[in-house]
Amino acid sequence: MSNTSDFLAKIPFFYEPEFKAELMEHAKVVSFNKGDVIVRDGQYVKFLPIVIKGAIRVFQQKEDREFLLYYVKAEETCTMSLAAAYFNNKSTSHGVVTEPTEVLIFPAGLIDQWQLKYPSWNRYVMNIFRKRYDELISNFEVTVFEHIDVRVMEYLKNRARNEGSNSVHFSHRQLADELGTTRVVISRILKEFERQQKIKLYRGRIDML
Repeated sequence: MSNTSDFLAKIPFFYEPEFKAELMEHAKVVSFNKGDVIVRDGQYVKFLPIVIKGAIRVFQQKEDREFLLYYVKAEETCTMSLAAAYFNNKSTSHGVVTEPTEVLIFPAGLIDQWQLKYPSWNRYVMNIFRKRYDELISNFEVTVFEHIDVRVMEYLKNRARNEGSNSVHFSHRQLADELGTTRVVISRILKEFERQQKIKLYRGRIDML
């Protein structure tokens, strides 16, 4: 998939011919590498992405800690960037590519017009906001009601399941950033899991037993 028309053929939820014509005129497909920054905290949002394939990690950073908000995956756009663009505010989050990723990007200044002109765009935006709201409530409930050790084990299991492997590759610091805690807490929990023979620790890798 290398051009805009290829991508538009894959998104039937944008169905108005006029809207597709505008996307063909103003949007383009761009490839990003792992680690590329899509948006930074404090900058104005000039364009919006819809992910074709790959993923973007959206997070906030306070001093030396990161707080994961969500991942933007295929057919999704960034809710934080969308909100900032609507109100011409600066971004309050970072967006960093986590794997080779292709996105359809288009000028943020068009979204007000599209909201009024195209029902399919309006429905798409509402669905994205609703999905992020549901994720926020779910994450809030997990954070408030589940102990951190339970959250760590569930995260490891889900990550291993999604990757189709018994091994997950990241550092203690990266895992702490994903779960909004500190590296010291994560290291303590992982060492206890290893003592219980639930996992095996290596440098930059955790094997599920």
